[in-house]
Amino acid sequence: MIVYNTTYTMPNNDARDFVIWVTESMVPRVEQDGTLRSPRLLRILSHHDQETECMSLQFETESSASLHRWYTQQGALLEQELVKMFDGRIVGFSTIMEEI
Repeated sequence: MIVYNTTYTMPNNDARDFVIWVTESMVPRVEQDGTLRSPRLLRILSHHDQETECMSLQFETESSASLHRWYTQQGALLEQELVKMFDGRIVGFSTIMEEI
């Protein structure tokens, strides 16, 4: 089992709109494909900067090969949409993990 985690940092005033976009637009489109499943959006509590929020978006998938196919077909486009919508104010980095 592969867990695909992306950690996002954003200004506080963008957090609500980000959550709405993720839950109402991004996640439903990702789930339609069927490659990624079990989405979880989590607020990172250990973050202490008063002017920003950090969130983690996680999905599960069968293999790194299926994740790569999904990313090249859909993930990169969603990433571009996020950058365009929020004018680069939201940044993220992804981590690929394997369940032991």
